[in-house]
Amino acid sequence: MSATLFENARILDGTADDAVEGHVLVEGSTIKEVSDRPISAASARRLDLRGRILMPGLIDAHVHVIASEVNLARHAMLPDALVAFRAAKIMHDMLMRGFTTIRDLGGATQGLRAARDEGHFDAPRMVICGKAISSTGGHSDGRGRWDNRDNHWTEQRLGALGRIADGVDALRRACREEIKAGADYIKIMANGGVASPTDPIAFLGYSKDELRAAAEEAEMAQTYVAAHLYTDQAIARAVECGIHSLEHCNLIEEETARKAAAAGCIACPTLVTYQALKDEGASLGLPPESVAKIDTVRIAGLESLEKMRRAGLTMAFGTDLLGEMHRHQSEEFVIRGRVLPAIEVIRSTTMHAAKLLRMEGRIGVVAPGAHADLIVVDGDPLKDLALLTGQGRHLSAIMLDGRFVKGGV
Repeated sequence: MSATLFENARILDGTADDAVEGHVLVEGSTIKEVSDRPISAASARRLDLRGRILMPGLIDAHVHVIASEVNLARHAMLPDALVAFRAAKIMHDMLMRGFTTIRDLGGATQGLRAARDEGHFDAPRMVICGKAISSTGGHSDGRGRWDNRDNHWTEQRLGALGRIADGVDALRRACREEIKAGADYIKIMANGGVASPTDPIAFLGYSKDELRAAAEEAEMAQTYVAAHLYTDQAIARAVECGIHSLEHCNLIEEETARKAAAAGCIACPTLVTYQALKDEGASLGLPPESVAKIDTVRIAGLESLEKMRRAGLTMAFGTDLLGEMHRHQSEEFVIRGRVLPAIEVIRSTTMHAAKLLRMEGRIGVVAPGAHADLIVVDGDPLKDLALLTGQGRHLSAIMLDGRFVKGGV
């Protein structure tokens, strides 16, 4: 069994308010020992990290790895093979930015994850929901006003991020089918969205009975529901109906955030995508009706972080980027750092994201028994969050499951 010993590291995983001095021994794919004293490991490969930060691999809890284009309706028509090869490239680039775990919020399939797990390409470990589930005219319905075709044939394609289910019975069946197909959790569209053509931002999408049905199906499968949400009304309804993972939350009010925190919910803001859509969306094919909706949620984004922090609502790290804009993934750190302390931003991509994914103790931490997913940062992110940007250029080593995918020499 191969072993690596990181010596004289400054360990930063969010469990303390600052980095702590220590040594870390990796055996095989697992962290074997963490100590503030030198570790004896005669056969281990030794790396002296003096002056550098050792962190757990970063976690992005809201991505769409199949989304290689911004126009999602057009993207759904692409050949499956092309979508798959593009997704492999998107995920590899994420790994090279230091993201060793990703949670896909619509589109990635068990087949794509199996290809990754079999070693056909290097990519972060994947947590998936299969297809996101939407009502007719909701955020997963890419048909325009005049398109009356049945959506069923489109949603079978790898390039489609979502599927449609109307009514309690249809929604229950959709949840069960996604779980059967390998989904780790359920994703529903409980509000309008930017990238879809016919739903205003305030569109609620599902009745309370439908929301409760999704939550019950998830509970029976021993998992949870993540919901696409923007408005305070939609978020309040979701919390009332048992939704656990609150995506985006740009228009949340503090009272609702307090109720969500009391209910044990976790929010996953995704601010970088709105700035990227504002700057580049139209030129990359985002339809005019979608461009017109961007500022409704973009401008309120930073204020929402402050509201959720004051309310004590836990926030995980997410980005939600599409197409060529995936390259902006790491800029979410800097955006959040404008209003949040750096340590809270770090916690969002480590311990808080791990909690949301129900993988506490296995990812997002430098501790015995955790996956050996580690990054070495040249500098201190607590002093400069921009060290986590730049397409990984400040990361001298990236380890995934005990194997170096970058550096390590």
